[in-house]
Amino acid sequence: MQYSSPSIERLIEEFQKFPGVGRKTAQRLVFYLLRSPKEEIAGLAEAIKAVKEKVGFCSVCFNISEKDPCDICTDLNRDRTLICVVEEASDLWALERTGEYKGLFHILGGVLSPLDGIGPDDLHIKELLSRLKEGVKEIILATNPNTEGEATAIYLSNLIKPLKVKVTRIARGLPMGGDLEYADQVTLAKAMEGRTEI
Repeated sequence: MQYSSPSIERLIEEFQKFPGVGRKTAQRLVFYLLRSPKEEIAGLAEAIKAVKEKVGFCSVCFNISEKDPCDICTDLNRDRTLICVVEEASDLWALERTGEYKGLFHILGGVLSPLDGIGPDDLHIKELLSRLKEGVKEIILATNPNTEGEATAIYLSNLIKPLKVKVTRIARGLPMGGDLEYADQVTLAKAMEGRTEI
């Protein structure tokens, strides 16, 4: 006997595709939506549609933006001799919230992970290397402090050092195995201040 409608089951299955959302959380979200006014649901649907239609990637740094190039890349008040390399846009946003960093960014789009079939050609490494011709003096590697993040930082350092560009790594202060996206602003600010050359 089926207790719910096919429409409810389909929506539960769709929510379960989100990272970290299991069946129980998906059910709670569906029941919340069922109790919500139609206008609120229409607003949510419109916001989702607008994100898919209007938001893309910056052709310079690969940030998520409605403009190309993004606001960070076009901001002439930023230090153009510094590029902070991060894994994902969420890491860029976390560092921006600190208000401490005033340089440019470059988003790799992930990390090296041979077990998952992700190699150098799957990341935005070539694009980063081409940006070094634009007067960049320092690359700050801000990959996550886990095995893949460390391996990616070492790989990038070995590629960049021969090009006579200073390579630094953000300081420890972030827990091993943690993600930049979930770190608090003070920890991120201290990690950026205490970065070290590799």
